[in-house]
Amino acid sequence: MRKITLVFTILAITVFSCTKDRMPTLVELDNKLRNLVTASSPNGNLDFYILPSENDLDEIPQDPKNPLTEEKVNLGKLMFYDTALATDARKASGMGTYSCATCHIPEAGFKPGTFQGIADGGVGFGINGENRLMSIDYVEDELDVQDVRALSLVNVAYVTNTFWNGRFGAGGVNIGTEDVWDTNHETQLNYLGLSGIETQLLEGIVIHRIKVTKDVTDAAGYTEMFDEAFTDIPEEERYTSETATLALAAYIRTIISNKAPFQNWLKGNEDALGYQEKKGAILFFSKANCYTCHYNENLASPEFHALGVNDMYQQPSYSTEADDPRNLGRAGFTQKDEDLYKYKVPGIYNNADSDFFFHGSSAKTLDDLIEYKNNGVRENMNVPESQMSVKFKPLNLTDLEKQHLKAFIKVGLSDPDLIRYQPDSVPSGSCIPNSDVQSVIDLGCD
Repeated sequence: MRKITLVFTILAITVFSCTKDRMPTLVELDNKLRNLVTASSPNGNLDFYILPSENDLDEIPQDPKNPLTEEKVNLGKLMFYDTALATDARKASGMGTYSCATCHIPEAGFKPGTFQGIADGGVGFGINGENRLMSIDYVEDELDVQDVRALSLVNVAYVTNTFWNGRFGAGGVNIGTEDVWDTNHETQLNYLGLSGIETQLLEGIVIHRIKVTKDVTDAAGYTEMFDEAFTDIPEEERYTSETATLALAAYIRTIISNKAPFQNWLKGNEDALGYQEKKGAILFFSKANCYTCHYNENLASPEFHALGVNDMYQQPSYSTEADDPRNLGRAGFTQKDEDLYKYKVPGIYNNADSDFFFHGSSAKTLDDLIEYKNNGVRENMNVPESQMSVKFKPLNLTDLEKQHLKAFIKVGLSDPDLIRYQPDSVPSGSCIPNSDVQSVIDLGCD
């Protein structure tokens, strides 16, 4: 009898241990993730995070002063990739060689393929833009480059105030900042009362040396499309960089990552996420605390935080300066000490399509980014500890948990078909997205 009792005791211990240590089933993971996502959702439902189809224009956030139309979106889509609009290059060799897509490449998550995008003055492409280099015809201070990494355009329709410091856009977090709009021409554009995308593009089309006139639209084959898109604008005002900006903004608003596996999971396809991605998603909405900052529909937010990362000038880069106001974060716009070194919380769909993260590209890989967030220790000693975000603290993730989180971000949050947003060709017949000699070779356009 004692032997039988001992056997049953051992079996009971074994069963209990196996139950305690076993891997959770996918159904259990789905249930846990569903509970976490609904708890995070402002309306308590999964559908809050479901993004619309790019073709359902009525459901996409838009500026009332720039309503979305099919004609406007189609025009913007073509112009975004057409180098024929690059008519204001610094040198003759740069004319007609770059486009908006030079620094916002679909395959790279609509970001540059390198640590720092180069439009005018750059040559080459590689596979996903990683081989973009300075032209021998240019010197460094003649390049069209920026002191901060270009943000992704994926789901930017949900961003009210654009740029790392949120300086563009009259509404949202910029309500009450009118006293600093006169500090430079860029922010004076907020007086137009437009949203962030439209406002930034009005400045960006000039900064990036793109100029649209009637002669340009005639030569490149766009005049009829401008007529269809802007019937309400008099002909003498119709073919301009300003109207081109409205069309570009309309197109950009339709770049939606609605085919990402997490999107499909939210819509009811529980097989869309694998075991690792589900474990990572659970971490995203719990222990890793990602959801406390990335909580809007596009997994971004209007918040600004100091994470103490390095600026772009602190590493090898083109034409960057320590005293650039962009290194001050939100304070570079608001001029308030409490905003020093605080940067926008970006959306993270398709962010893993290319390397280099944070405003200064200081994290070279997704692993670097996760490790930095996990350690919770600033790397830039120019940022006082007193300015550091209260949300930036060690996460204590295990190596396995870090891999699960990476899987969710890299796979679960990546729409695999962003190339659908790129046209097969453009009216001018130019090579997409660059037409310099080396890019033409790299892209197989010759």
